[in-house]
Amino acid sequence: MRIPIFLSKPSPICKEQECFIDCLIEFLKSEGLEPRTLGVTDYDTNAPLKGIRRIMMESNGLLAIALKKTHIETGCQYKEGCWDCVEDKWLTSPYCQIEPAMAFQLGLPVLILRDKSVIADGILEKGALGSFMSVFDMKDGCDYFCSDEFLELLREWEADVRAVAKNKGNPPRLY
Repeated sequence: MRIPIFLSKPSPICKEQECFIDCLIEFLKSEGLEPRTLGVTDYDTNAPLKGIRRIMMESNGLLAIALKKTHIETGCQYKEGCWDCVEDKWLTSPYCQIEPAMAFQLGLPVLILRDKSVIADGILEKGALGSFMSVFDMKDGCDYFCSDEFLELLREWEADVRAVAKNKGNPPRLY
C-alpha cells in the first residue's frame, strides 16, 4: 500500500507542464507514495480549504510544484523599502502558497519545487520554511527528476514522510 502525500500544483497551462507533472506523479508512485490533490484524485462538497485540510490530515507530507500561472510583462514591486521593476516574470497559483503553509502548520514534511521563472515571494522564498527549496528550469523537463539535487531532496523529504506514516501507525502509549 502506498503512503498518501498531498500534491499541491496549479492546473497546467501548457503541454510541457502537463508532462512534467505526469512524470513527477509516476516517479512518486514508483517510490511507494500516493499523490493526492483536491479536484484531481479527491473531491469534496465543502469549501475548498475544508477539503484540502481533510486530505492533508489523511496525508503524511506535502510536495508543492510552483509552476507558471500568471505572466507579468512589466510591473513594479515594493520590496525592502523601495520599488523594484519586474519584467517577464510569473506568478503561480495562490494555492502554492496556501497549501504548503497549511501543511507546515499541521507539522507535515514539506518539499517545494519552484520553476525558476516564478517570483520567489512568501513561502516560495528560499529559507521561508527553514529547508532548501529546489529551483528548476522547465526546459530540463523530466530529466530534472534524475538530477542529484532533486534526488537528494526527495530522499530527505521521503524519509520524513515515512517517519510521519510510521508514527501515525503507532499511537503514543498512555501510562
